[in-house]
Amino acid sequence: MQKLYRLLLKQHSGLSSIAVVNVGDIVKKGTLIGASSNEGISANIHASVSGTVAEVTKEYIAIEADEKQTEEYVKVEGDSILELIKAAGIVGMGGAGFPTDVKLKKKLNDGIVILNAAECEPILSHNIYSIEKNPGRVYRGLLYTMEAIGASKGIIAIKEKHKEAINAFKDVIDRENVEIHLLPDMYPMGEKRAIIREVLGILLNVNQSSSEANAVVINSETVSRITDAVELRKPVITKDITVSGKIKSDEPIKVFTDVPIGTSVETVLNNSGGVEDDFGEIIMGGPFLGKSTTLDSPITKTTGGIIATMPFINEKRKMGLLVCACGGNEERLREIAGKMGAPVIGVEYCKQAIQARGKLSCANPGKCPGQSQKVLKLKKEGAEVLLMSNCTDCSNTVMTIAPKLKMPVYHCTDGALRAAGMRLVRKLPLSK
Repeated sequence: MQKLYRLLLKQHSGLSSIAVVNVGDIVKKGTLIGASSNEGISANIHASVSGTVAEVTKEYIAIEADEKQTEEYVKVEGDSILELIKAAGIVGMGGAGFPTDVKLKKKLNDGIVILNAAECEPILSHNIYSIEKNPGRVYRGLLYTMEAIGASKGIIAIKEKHKEAINAFKDVIDRENVEIHLLPDMYPMGEKRAIIREVLGILLNVNQSSSEANAVVINSETVSRITDAVELRKPVITKDITVSGKIKSDEPIKVFTDVPIGTSVETVLNNSGGVEDDFGEIIMGGPFLGKSTTLDSPITKTTGGIIATMPFINEKRKMGLLVCACGGNEERLREIAGKMGAPVIGVEYCKQAIQARGKLSCANPGKCPGQSQKVLKLKKEGAEVLLMSNCTDCSNTVMTIAPKLKMPVYHCTDGALRAAGMRLVRKLPLSK
């Protein structure tokens, strides 16, 4: 067992939690160690192991774990679903990390809760795995969410390809106001606005919130944790994750449930069999939006995947970057280009990429009007090869022009997908 667990005080959107323990304090699993800030949006942090507080900084709290751990934990208290959600420190566990009590604070009279069971990123499999193993836990979490905000309807949005998970849901749904909506298998199907468009037929602009469609979109693992908070009074102290890539295992993709938050990336990889000697980088997250990480980095409430990629291809030709709001940003593409050894001579952004609320967003996620002009411009600037981070549809349009210009194409997901033995994002069939 790992000895030292490092729990970040900012595992969520908004402000960091405020440390409420000191070095030397004895904590039990579930003890509140970081309180939600009163100055703005924030979330509680709880000890994921029993032990002794070894270090407290502005960034994290380190706990030296007791040699013997039990399943017991300190229970949270609350008189309502929202109070229990807040006390448990539940945040969006699909990656965004927005505190769930804040998200559900606004009542939606006759509104709709959309359960996001899409498993948006390729390789990531832990959400579907959990649905297949315990659909009732996820379903009840949806019902609690509907009750909390006064919604009159629940819709489970899931990709049509996940047959076993769909059947698992069908076995537990016992209300007429809950239904299943089947989604196409494309990226970024799982992005909030893409799901609302597919399920409700409403395309929100980049500055609109889901409440303007009288809906809330919530991740399947998040609602599972709501069930735990309501029924078991359990705080968020563990995370489900997917491990894949260049690992010493016969399984190309492995799922681990209830990994203690603060566990190091190295421990997770070792529990998977260890990393092969010839790998490129370790990604925390999915192939599209994940970022390179280090072995000593801790698992957080928003960690979705740990992927050891293939070694980087040695590329010395002049490279143009095509940045998509749905994938790796410019900084990430420059990082990959640098690791490949390629000089970057030009950068273009997808024509649908729009700056909104401090980040890059897509005007119509997964629906691309064409990228030929962008590719041609990079070619004129001297690019000999192209590195892109585009969604499935955008990548298809890139591949209608780049080969004609004799421009080899790389994608930010290549190293991860190759390592997992999956098809690369180039010219892909779209299920619509």
